[in-house]
Amino acid sequence: MSEIDQNRVVEILNQILESELVGVVRYTHYSFLVFGFGRIPIVSWLREQADESLLHAQQAGEWITTLGAYPSLAIGPLLDSHTFDIASILRESLEAEKVALNLYRDLLSQVEGRSIALEEYARQMIHTEEMHAGEVDKMLRRPGTVAPTAGAAPTA
Repeated sequence: MSEIDQNRVVEILNQILESELVGVVRYTHYSFLVFGFGRIPIVSWLREQADESLLHAQQAGEWITTLGAYPSLAIGPLLDSHTFDIASILRESLEAEKVALNLYRDLLSQVEGRSIALEEYARQMIHTEEMHAGEVDKMLRRPGTVAPTAGAAPTA
């Protein structure tokens, strides 16, 4: 196994950390903006996503310090269309999932064949993010629609 480019790996992990921290803020913020009959289960789901983003941020931060580096104190860019309908919130969430998925794929490309532990971590997170994007896509579909929305299907 060849050595990893530790600086590049830490850079990607810090981007993941920032992306996941912004997810905590975004999902929590979205949970305040849900109104109507379906509010309770949707708010619950959004807050579960915020909790999951925090867990993912913690995992990335642990990897950063394991590699002997300093975790970023920044958070990624906040997307906010200032619309309150569930479909808009879900579309913004799906876009954020794509960003996170690309970061985990970048990490995998840097560590594949070089660090089994980091490779397994990246693969696990790609699996988690692809499944989550799939769930968000299903939520965006009209009842009875089987085909995924445009651009939502996971790519290898």
